[in-house]
Amino acid sequence: MAAPAHEPDVVRRAWLRLGGLSAALTVVGLVTLLVLPLSRDGIAAAIEPLGPAAPVAYVLAGALLGMIFVPGPLLAGVSGALFGTGTGFVVTTCSATLSAVLSTLVSRRLGKRPVEALAGERATALISLARRRGFLVVVLQRWIPGIPDSPFSYVFGAIGIGVPAIALGTVVGSAPRAFAYTALGDAAVTDDGRLALAALVVGAAISVVGVTAGTVVVRRERRRSPKTHKQDQHQDHDQDHDQHDSGVT
Repeated sequence: MAAPAHEPDVVRRAWLRLGGLSAALTVVGLVTLLVLPLSRDGIAAAIEPLGPAAPVAYVLAGALLGMIFVPGPLLAGVSGALFGTGTGFVVTTCSATLSAVLSTLVSRRLGKRPVEALAGERATALISLARRRGFLVVVLQRWIPGIPDSPFSYVFGAIGIGVPAIALGTVVGSAPRAFAYTALGDAAVTDDGRLALAALVVGAAISVVGVTAGTVVVRRERRRSPKTHKQDQHQDHDQDHDQHDSGVT
């Protein structure tokens, strides 16, 4: 629920908390891109001495880099170039899922009230949908092109989507693009034209599916009656009240 007009301090604090987190993560990500050797040769030099443990190390490193907004397609492409399409796909999917879960846990400390304080009527409806059908919303967000995963992982956690829904939704939603980007990275190294074509076809297909499915779901949500939205909001209010009472006692 959006903050009442007579509570400007709530909105101000919400902007400060969300803005501060976003700014900090963006700065750290930019510094990381400038300082670390985020290229195939640079990463290979760092992890290849680990031998069989190199894929595991890349999963952990990729998850942390994803949390600070290092682009997922870059990490996936390097993974494909290093490990090939098969292993790279598994590494990329595991890394994306771990990054999403860790981002969610971090944003839980932010809490859902700052997001609600800044949400307008339309955004509130989408938040309501996300809480009711978290898995579906995560999958659709991962499928829709042009929407970065990392910031939304923080948003999903802040508005109260459960960790299992985010983890499973990321596995299902990220898999097609994980294949596409790792295959492109592999093809760039091996000059495999057919593999590159397959990657482009998969990427284009999932984009069409994501946009179409997302449009259908959002339109359906907008047609929901105001009464249903009010029920969702009252339920959230009751949950907040119960949590407050538990904290007092």
